Amino acid sequence: KDFMIQCDLCQDWFHGGCIGIEEEKADDIDIYHCPNCEVLHGPSIIKKQHGSSQEHVGLKSEPVKTGSPLFIHQLQGKTFESSEEVILKPTGSQLTVEFLEESSFSRPILVLKKDGLGMKLPPSSFTVRDVEQYVGSDKEIHAIDVACQDSCKMMLGDFVKYYYSGKREKVFNVISLEFSNTRLSTIVERPKIVHRISWVENLWPEECDFERPNVQKCCFMSVQGSYTDFHIEFGALSIWSHVLKGEKIFYLIHPTNANLTLFECWSNSSKQKEMFFGDQVDKCYKCSVKQGQTIFIPAGWIHAVLTPVDCLAFGGKFLHSLNIEMQLKAYEIQKKLSVAGLFMFPSFETICWHVGKQILNILGGLREQGTCPASYLVRGCKALRMAFEAWTRKEDLPDHEDKIPKTVHTTQLIEDLAREISLVEDTFQHNIQKMNTIFDVQPYFH
Repeated sequence: KDFMIQCDLCQDWFHGGCIGIEEEKADDIDIYHCPNCEVLHGPSIIKKQHGSSQEHVGLKSEPVKTGSPLFIHQLQGKTFESSEEVILKPTGSQLTVEFLEESSFSRPILVLKKDGLGMKLPPSSFTVRDVEQYVGSDKEIHAIDVACQDSCKMMLGDFVKYYYSGKREKVFNVISLEFSNTRLSTIVERPKIVHRISWVENLWPEECDFERPNVQKCCFMSVQGSYTDFHIEFGALSIWSHVLKGEKIFYLIHPTNANLTLFECWSNSSKQKEMFFGDQVDKCYKCSVKQGQTIFIPAGWIHAVLTPVDCLAFGGKFLHSLNIEMQLKAYEIQKKLSVAGLFMFPSFETICWHVGKQILNILGGLREQGTCPASYLVRGCKALRMAFEAWTRKEDLPDHEDKIPKTVHTTQLIEDLAREISLVEDTFQHNIQKMNTIFDVQPYFH
């Protein structure tokens, strides 16, 4: 596990497990070329077993490991579909609830300038050292060892020393520094659209037996060559990410049923770290997010992220009512894949129960007013009812019971939702459309 080998050309050190070289075979190597140097100078030189002369003999071809220097080099040379086919590009002031409703927020959005988004951000001169000053050196963080794609813990102060060191023997990527409860939160504010539609912001009860989820403000500190492999965003969430300095490249895959099935198979494969998922699907889109730009990625979209230069970014994650079906589908996929708790949205099922109660009140209020609800709201209500039924089946209840709020009477809520859906559909027949939305009836939230 601790075996390392030094490249005789660039002098960098590499973990044997990350480059596919076993310690007992290292003695056979006379002059070692790392994956990067091998591209320019050819394979390593190994000792010839019979005779005294040396010769270039390629080591047994090993699969390229995800995150390795050779993988990053090959990835940067790949050709992808242009994201212009799928991405929307409104201005900050155009990014409204009404804009999102047009597509049920089902496509990624790239805002080229922060003007109009209502964000509060530090200046572009803000640094990783400044993050340390605002959050504290003794803050424990999770970092990804990119070459092995494994998570490890370290203190923020240690990461900052590594970040500014003259030589980085490893590539570490910090993607989950949540800072809502630190001083950094006072100088970073989310886009106003996120504040407007977020379930946690608008629907989480003031009094609740469960701790309020904190995934709303995150800091991403990525060194050049950082890579996060394909995933569905933690806990079925949508995300926003603003690049304060540097650049990030997103590889985006549409969450069709076929692609989600392929994603499950790939995620369960023992060779996952040797297969680039973008090669398994019909279309993988490349989207570069440059300094000063902001990307919004809807729930369910399968994506990977490459950092071509050192990058500091701010972002957050949120649940909303515009595409409840996809959020529930993504959640179920993550459960089947046994995604680690670190990467799951805390209290997902709990907030769904709270939202179910609120939507029941909203639909009833709109119906009594003679106002037709938005179609996405009715579809979301149906999806929640089906999820509630699944979570409360006798054989499955033990896995879900501890996530149900004490204020929710499950059987009654499921019956009431079914009845209200039927009444709404009977009242408005097939005319359910964007007549009134969950965002137009804020009084029903309280």
